[in-house]
Amino acid sequence: MSETARVDGQVPAYPQLLGHPRPLWMLFMTEFWERFAFYSVSWALALYIVAHFYHGDPAGQAWASTIYGAYTALIYAASIFGGYVADRVIGYQRSILLGALVMAVGLFVVMLPSRTLFLVGLALVIVGNGLFKPNISSMVGQLYGRDDPRRDRGFTLFYMGINGGALLAPLLTGWLASHFTDTPLQQNYRIVFGAAGVGMLLSLCWFWFGRRGLKGVGRPAPEAASRMRVAWVLLGVLVAVPLVYLLLAFVTAGLSWVLGVLFAAVAALLLVEAWRRGRVQVDRVVAMLIIFAFNIVFWMFYFQLGTSFNFLAENLVDRRMFGGWVFPVGWFQSVSPLAIIVLAPLVTLGWSLLAARGREPSIPRKFGLGLVFNGLGFAVLMYALAHLPGGRGLIPFWPLTLCYVLQTVGELCLSPIGLSMVTKLAPPRLVGLAMGGWFLSLAVGGNLSGLLAGYISGDSGMTAASALSGFSFSFWLLAGAGALLLLIAPLINRLMHGVR
Repeated sequence: MSETARVDGQVPAYPQLLGHPRPLWMLFMTEFWERFAFYSVSWALALYIVAHFYHGDPAGQAWASTIYGAYTALIYAASIFGGYVADRVIGYQRSILLGALVMAVGLFVVMLPSRTLFLVGLALVIVGNGLFKPNISSMVGQLYGRDDPRRDRGFTLFYMGINGGALLAPLLTGWLASHFTDTPLQQNYRIVFGAAGVGMLLSLCWFWFGRRGLKGVGRPAPEAASRMRVAWVLLGVLVAVPLVYLLLAFVTAGLSWVLGVLFAAVAALLLVEAWRRGRVQVDRVVAMLIIFAFNIVFWMFYFQLGTSFNFLAENLVDRRMFGGWVFPVGWFQSVSPLAIIVLAPLVTLGWSLLAARGREPSIPRKFGLGLVFNGLGFAVLMYALAHLPGGRGLIPFWPLTLCYVLQTVGELCLSPIGLSMVTKLAPPRLVGLAMGGWFLSLAVGGNLSGLLAGYISGDSGMTAASALSGFSFSFWLLAGAGALLLLIAPLINRLMHGVR
């Protein structure tokens, strides 16, 4: 077991910077560059598949959506194993370093034009991200005592690092793709993947040189410090990559069943560990699992930004700006992170003011609000597709932009709070695994998002009618789920036994 599985909330005496432990800012920048790499790939992935493998034929949108959904799902599902490896085998620091290295290799392999090597590169990115993502998020929680009131605000600041990388990624790599050479944009997506690889190397270096400031947090316990354990994990990576490749290439249709089995296994492990600690811990795990289920619904629709929203922007949105300049499709992906950077401090301040008056919403109520705001984004698109198409059959620029902003408000109500919730409700010995369970709920949502986007596009590509039908379904399901969660929030609060 890693040294970070501490009891009684004891943490090292860190020097403080801007009211938070100094290592938070090192983790902030490590995550910034990893997210730069991740979102560089995310905005370009589906567009690249259609442009490169289908020569721009809209019939490729369905397969592109399926691959994007499977890739997103497996990215988060791999976190389960990465969390377990960190908890039980090599510790958090070594998991992060090894994961960053594997991801960087994968991002450079994705640049190669072969479909087989493209999928191998994605498999490397998936496996590496599994070792990286849940463990750096877990380490943020370990910088604070369990009852430290700054914990939620620390996670929100960390979340701003995530979105700083997400903001820069499409702006910079989109510009590189269109200006680095004189060839058309669709021939330069490989530059995007190369820039992502460089970003991942920067993340690796930032953590390598900054990890001493953690004062031993995240290092393996003395009995688990053998480098032979790292060699065994590396061997596991070499075995996992072909398995993930097979899932991407041949089993995308059955991935939902695979993820369902994994989710049940994680839930069982958490409940068994909770049972050993008593009824209160069991109740808290049950509350966490209920919220995980609603989290799936949120991300099933939020992840449309990489598929159906991209195809909507490319084919059904009037992107002409002043002077005839055309707003790049990929730059829509910067709307959400920009909104988060602007709105996150305001949301954090709002929660703090409400907390001072004893009126801050509980965790399940914040999740319910997140679902409602996500649904409102789809309501805007419904209205635009039904009433605002112009002479060329294109809707204005602003509805899709407003949709992204409304979804961002929902994300701020839900996502940073979710990371903090896991560190509060999970059994202390399995925080890494529980964080993997959180990301597994995103995985299921990501897989479902690809299936939904593929259905909206159909065999011949997205149309205004198919988009209206799919987005109407999205609104009603999100609105219903949000209302239900707000209704049962008091029950979930009782299961949490005072955790807020």
